[in-house]
Amino acid sequence: MQPPAGSQVSRVPAQRTPSEQLPPAPVTPEPQPPRRRVRTVLTVVAGVLAVLCLSGLIAGYVLYTRAAAPDRSAPDVVVDNYLRAFLVDRNDTRANLFTCERGADLQAVQDLRVETEQRESRFGVTVRVGWGPLTRTPSSSGESVGTTLTIAGSADGVPRSSRREDWTFSVVEEDDGWRVCGGSRIS
Repeated sequence: MQPPAGSQVSRVPAQRTPSEQLPPAPVTPEPQPPRRRVRTVLTVVAGVLAVLCLSGLIAGYVLYTRAAAPDRSAPDVVVDNYLRAFLVDRNDTRANLFTCERGADLQAVQDLRVETEQRESRFGVTVRVGWGPLTRTPSSSGESVGTTLTIAGSADGVPRSSRREDWTFSVVEEDDGWRVCGGSRIS
């Protein structure tokens, strides 16, 4: 409804009852950082960790294969490794890595190990086999390597007996390096 012409309209706002009052204006929340940034950071961190783990695995594999591979680089090295594996560690599987694939005549060395094992069980001693310098000599089929083996027995850490024997080992070069093909005691 409109007021009559020429009348004055009061500009006083009408009083409202509390039930008619308007709710306060909503407060705008602070904008949250976009989730894309967090995803990007997590993706980069995961990628870097994956690369580091993969690099570590590759390095570990390379170092393991180098450490586990038998060294057959020279005749004296292969004889040393064979004697250590067969007579000291008594590990036939490892010793076979240093012997010829076919036609190896190592019965004398096998007999020496059987003798040391029998002495240990019969007399209750520990028998240790050591060797001196390894001397290389060219031969018609490859090289021969000579050394002096020392066979020493001890009980409770006290030396009991010791003997020295001169030995020679025939070594040939195969596709994957040098290998021991024979061994015998020099009388």
